[in-house]
Amino acid sequence: MATTTMPLQVEELTSYAPSTRVTSVDMLRGLTVAMMLLVNDPGDWEHIFRQLNHAEWNGWTLTDLVFPTFLFLMGAAMVFSMNARTSRGESWKTQSGHVVLRSAKIFALSIAISLFPLMQWNSMRFYGVLTRIALCYLVAGLVLVATQRAAVVIATAAGMLAIYWALLCWVPVPGAGVPGRDIPLLDEVRNLTAWVDRGVVAWTQHWLHTGALFKDTSDPEGLLSTLPAVASTLLGSVAGTAMRRFATAKPGEKQRSLMHRVQIWLACAGVAGVGLGELWSIWLPVNKNLWTPSFVVLMAGWTSLLLAGCSWLVDGREQPWPRWLRVVTWPWLVFGANAITAFVFSEAFVKLMLAIKVPGAEGDQNTLWDRVYYRVFAHSGSTEWTSLAFALTFVGFCFLPLWWMWRKKIFWRA
Repeated sequence: MATTTMPLQVEELTSYAPSTRVTSVDMLRGLTVAMMLLVNDPGDWEHIFRQLNHAEWNGWTLTDLVFPTFLFLMGAAMVFSMNARTSRGESWKTQSGHVVLRSAKIFALSIAISLFPLMQWNSMRFYGVLTRIALCYLVAGLVLVATQRAAVVIATAAGMLAIYWALLCWVPVPGAGVPGRDIPLLDEVRNLTAWVDRGVVAWTQHWLHTGALFKDTSDPEGLLSTLPAVASTLLGSVAGTAMRRFATAKPGEKQRSLMHRVQIWLACAGVAGVGLGELWSIWLPVNKNLWTPSFVVLMAGWTSLLLAGCSWLVDGREQPWPRWLRVVTWPWLVFGANAITAFVFSEAFVKLMLAIKVPGAEGDQNTLWDRVYYRVFAHSGSTEWTSLAFALTFVGFCFLPLWWMWRKKIFWRA
């Protein structure tokens, strides 16, 4: 991991160097990370509002929008980062090395967090959010080093989705049969992604004596379903390429005109993506666990609409911003400035609270997590509201170190 320092205050967070940052991307990424912490850390998993939990299988909720939005925005940010490196004279070889190295760092961080705090191999989860981020960054990054032409990138993403569609629908699942003929399409247990996940975990158990899958039969961040997740990242890079047109233009009427055109384009692309995703779901259901192609297109559409709205709200706005806008956007800009740090801190803190045992009055032992939740938030009984209150408090707690880092101008990059 590396730290960088930049002289930023609240106003300065809204005026990054135009060649390297777009405020709306940072803002939406921060909102996405905060939402990720909120849905990952309820006080009680038995009491959750429906939209704050993943869809059980087919279909989607607000929670299912979070991770694909993060990957979409990662793709958008990669365009700005790579073009900044190109402007400094870095060759494609140097940039490729940077992509590989950063991916390796994120993957190593994933393994470290999985092992923390007991440091036992049998507690390690081979897959996970950071592992998927690392793989998506690696594959999408190498594609973008080779070319950033929108037509080629879109064609590459479409090819990945077509291949994955064919794998899900027409390739026989060993020991089960052909989907849609011998077994139900997108069967929860008998699908190709689950079969691959079980094989990979069996291999890691043989060589590393690791723990089992996140679920008994498959993993929501499994290996094969990473292919369409890369497509989500590449689609985000197309949005980043479009936004870079106005971000690198000289301030003035031309820049404002370009910005408005890109915002309209993002909104139209968003509507098209939502419509296409819903249409595709007639033949291939939207499914976050399998990251189906219809899910990719639908989520990309919604993210484009959100990005268009954020861009309309903050991009190109004259300084100083109105006080209400600074107050509304400030937390998300702080979260967005250290997005990976926020996630890693939250994961480490949760695992530490679950590992600490607190003796009870009757000699039993509870985790520190349960003790805080049931003594402070749910002392009269657990409900959806008490679970949400705990999650909101947890997000606020995670915000504090990020706020301190922001005030100290510390930005931690994997």
